[in-house]
Amino acid sequence: MLPVRLVQRAAVASVGYRQSLRVLMSTSASDPHSDSASAGHVESAIREKINALLKPSSVTITNDSWQHRHHSAMRAQGGGNGETHFSVNVVSDAFRGKSTMQRHRMIYAALSDEFAQGLHALSLKTKTPEEV
Repeated sequence: MLPVRLVQRAAVASVGYRQSLRVLMSTSASDPHSDSASAGHVESAIREKINALLKPSSVTITNDSWQHRHHSAMRAQGGGNGETHFSVNVVSDAFRGKSTMQRHRMIYAALSDEFAQGLHALSLKTKTPEEV
């Protein structure tokens, strides 16, 4: 298997921007080693629960916590645990026939334990394969 960075460079060089994003997203979703080495406990739990619930064709999770460490709630926790804010992009057949609000509620319900333990915010992009 090629390293993820080589695949990413090849994707950007050989196809258009929109197509390269699809390749990058599906590469990170299908390569079990791409994020697991650097992923923390909360990020791993998010990935596991989304995969179990939605069986996504692609999922990209980005830890944005560093951008929010100066917020008063995070300062009160000493900057938080480093896993408080995430951007999550999910493409799944499970979203067919559901509104954006319903899609988001599915994910929030699945992650209720993580929210109770300090997860503060998610930025969600939820699509069906046809919407990509």
